[in-house]
Amino acid sequence: MTRILPRARFTANIALLFPDRPFLERIDAAAACGFAQVECHFPYDHPVETLAARLEAAGVRMTGLNTRPGGPGEWGRAALPGREEAFRADLDEALGYARGLGVKGIHVMAGHPVPADREAARATYVANLREAADRAAPDGITILLEPLNAYDRPGYLVSRADEIAEVLAEVDRDNVKLLFDFYHVQIGEGDLIRRFLRLLPLVGHVQVAAVPDRGEPDGGEIAYRAIFEAIAGSGYEGLIGLEYKPRGDTAEGLAWMDRLGVG
Repeated sequence: MTRILPRARFTANIALLFPDRPFLERIDAAAACGFAQVECHFPYDHPVETLAARLEAAGVRMTGLNTRPGGPGEWGRAALPGREEAFRADLDEALGYARGLGVKGIHVMAGHPVPADREAARATYVANLREAADRAAPDGITILLEPLNAYDRPGYLVSRADEIAEVLAEVDRDNVKLLFDFYHVQIGEGDLIRRFLRLLPLVGHVQVAAVPDRGEPDGGEIAYRAIFEAIAGSGYEGLIGLEYKPRGDTAEGLAWMDRLGVG
């Protein structure tokens, strides 16, 4: 079968993949499955030096991470009025890890503002994102904004890709981009291929998972072979994050790549 996209275009999200292994061992497991790149959510339980040594030994590069989720009910602090200092601490930490590991994409998490504060939250979000972008730019780091669908994350500040597009216009920084997760966008908005192509100039990263179970992308309601064909023909040159929850053994489950003609 002709390959639509090579495995080099994919980065394994070790926050979710290989869940039966300790975090550091997931780097080695990804390498054993042929991945040269991994991404994660929150690497902060491990010192930068430990992670860097493990990645180097495995011959793997880390491509993305998130700012911390914050305290109970926050799920990020970039858009929480009154939490600006906490957000700066989160940003300092994420930038330190990114610089130490050579990571070029940081997903800055917005958070769950109080409903009555949503207008103030939007202004706080924009101001914090401008600061984050300006601090990340000298190291060539992109700030990524991801809409989280309202079923999984009710109350999150931004639940739709088109909302992120509006925020990006207001932030007005070249190194702030949309993280287009086909899982979240399908649940929140749909019309995936046309929406992806329309928003393509804003896209800094892509992630995939099945809907509704968030498993391997060879099941559920999204026709991922068509999605991968659209990505391949779109001119998008970035990575595709495998941010799904394996239905069984992660390595065995990667057979989906052969079935869909990728990897």
